[in-house]
Amino acid sequence: MERIILTGDRPTGKLHLGHYVGSLQNRVKLQNEGGNKMFIMIADQQALTDNAKTPEKVQQSVVEVALDYLAVGLDPEQTTIFIQSQIPQLPELTLYYLNLVTVARLQRNPTVKSEIQEKGFNESIPAGFFMYPVSQVADITAFKATHVPVGDDQQPMIEQTREVARDFNRTYQQDVLVEPDIILPPKGQGRLVGIDGKGKMSKSLNNGIYLSDSADEIQKKVMSMYTDPNHIRVEDPGQVEGNVVFTYLDVFDDDKEKVQELKDHYRAGGLGDVKIKRYLNEVLQAKLKPIRERREAFAEDKDAVMAMLQAGSLKAEKVAAQTLDEVKDAMGINYFK
Repeated sequence: MERIILTGDRPTGKLHLGHYVGSLQNRVKLQNEGGNKMFIMIADQQALTDNAKTPEKVQQSVVEVALDYLAVGLDPEQTTIFIQSQIPQLPELTLYYLNLVTVARLQRNPTVKSEIQEKGFNESIPAGFFMYPVSQVADITAFKATHVPVGDDQQPMIEQTREVARDFNRTYQQDVLVEPDIILPPKGQGRLVGIDGKGKMSKSLNNGIYLSDSADEIQKKVMSMYTDPNHIRVEDPGQVEGNVVFTYLDVFDDDKEKVQELKDHYRAGGLGDVKIKRYLNEVLQAKLKPIRERREAFAEDKDAVMAMLQAGSLKAEKVAAQTLDEVKDAMGINYFK
C-alpha cells in the first residue's frame, strides 16, 4: 500500500549538517525506496510566525533551502516540492481546525512551550506563532499524509494532528481526515551537536557546518571544534565522550574500525587533537564536496529552481483543494456546489 509522506523545513537560512543527518538523508532514502508518495514543503508561512518583521530573511531563504534539497538528491520528478504560502487552502483549513482546538490545549503542547522559552517571547507571544501547531495540522491533513518524518521533539505536534483529525471525523460523522503515523529518525541520526559542543547545531547559535560551505570554511570550523579541554598535551589520555570530533566521526565516517582505533589511541594518550581534526576534515570534505558541487550547478539557474517550485506548488494545490472540498462537504458549508 502506498504511503503518503509529508515533511518540510522552515526557510530561515541554508541547511546544515544537523538537517542532513536528522532528516535529509532519510527523505532521499524514502524517495528512492519506492512505495512512497512524497510531499516536501518549504514552510515560509510558519517561518513568518517569528520573522514577520524581517520577511526578507524568509524570502531569500526559500531558494536556498530548495537548492539544498536538490543538492542532496531530492528529485522533483519523484517528490513534490512546494512552498507553503502558495497553497491558499492551508490557511482556510487552519481556520476550521482552530474551532476544534482549545487555547488550553495549545498551551499544553510541550513543543510550543519549549520554543516560546527558547525564543524569549515571555508574554509577547505572536498569535500566529501560538497557533502554528494547528497550521501544521492543516499542512499534514491537506495531503492526507499517512506518515510524517519528524524529530523526537516534534512528536507532540503529530499527536495534536491525530487529535484534530479524529475530532473532525467524529464531529462531522465522516471519515475525511487521515490520522498520520510518525516516522522517527533512524537510531544515531537524531539531533547533531554543534561544533562548540554546547547544544544542537543551529543558525542562531552560529555553531553549524552548512551544506554550501566551501572547503576552506569546513576546514576552519573543524579545526575550531570542541574536544577535551583537559587534553593539554599529546601524550595525555583524552576523553572521547562529549568530544565533538569523535561524535562527528561516529556519524560521518563509514570506516567504523578506524574510528574505534582512533578512540582507543586517544583514550590511551599519544594522539593529538590536531591530528584527529585533520582526519575528520578529510571525512567531511569527501562527504560534502559532491553535495556542494551539485548545489553550485543548480544555483547557476535560480529561475529554473523557482520554476520547479512553482510547478510543485501547483501540483500540491490541486491535492489540497480536493481535501478542502471534502472538508467543506462534511461541514455542510459547500453552499453553491
